[in-house]
Amino acid sequence: MMRLRHGHRAGAKALLGIAMLLVLAPLLAATDIDARFSSLGHKMICSCGCNQILLECNHVGCPNSDGMRNELTAALQRGQNDDTILESFVQKYGPTILAAPPAVGFNRLAWVMPFVVLALSFVCAILIIRSWKGSPLSAAAHAAMPSAVIETIRRETDI
Repeated sequence: MMRLRHGHRAGAKALLGIAMLLVLAPLLAATDIDARFSSLGHKMICSCGCNQILLECNHVGCPNSDGMRNELTAALQRGQNDDTILESFVQKYGPTILAAPPAVGFNRLAWVMPFVVLALSFVCAILIIRSWKGSPLSAAAHAAMPSAVIETIRRETDI
């Protein structure tokens, strides 16, 4: 008889767990939609010309941001995936709607060039510093300067 009660309790716990899942599932889905809304809204720029991120467009009377946010919400509620939503916005508003260029094709240069320029700058700076360090003031430069000028320079630079 004890086993029946224990089995009955386990069944009741299982039913309670299923009921909780059914109640919490819409809440979890809502937070997923909210997270996706925030993520996608920060990947797009408002099309009004303010050049602000869609979710951060805050100028008074913006003719486009509310409509774009509503479009984004509707697409998320239809269950579209993120890539499809971004592609539909690109088709409607053009590629300038994206906050960052996609890392494909020629756009890869926009991602790679800053690092290439930084690396080349360091290499050039190192080469210039080494060339300065390796070449002492030539004897011709000393001969062209009067000794009084050299003595003045030495006096003024001694601390």
